[in-house]
Amino acid sequence: MKKKTENSKVENKKVNTLKGVVVSDKMNKTIVVSVSRFIKHPLYGKFYKVNKKYKAHDEENKYKVGDKVEIASARPISKDKKFVAI
Repeated sequence: MKKKTENSKVENKKVNTLKGVVVSDKMNKTIVVSVSRFIKHPLYGKFYKVNKKYKAHDEENKYKVGDKVEIASARPISKDKKFVAI
């Protein structure tokens, strides 16, 4: 029987990281991050920009509007928050 260590559990989890800009910091310990990406149109082949907003946990309330941040996926913190600011 194999022993599982704490590090092996963390390595098996998929951590998704995204980069974006803070668009709102009015909530306590929560920021709203706008992540933009380019998508290729399936038929016409043109690239176009798509923006999506994510709520992220900010424990120290240190990020302000306009800051560039990186967010990582985590366990669900609330109904909408599933990311943590790095």
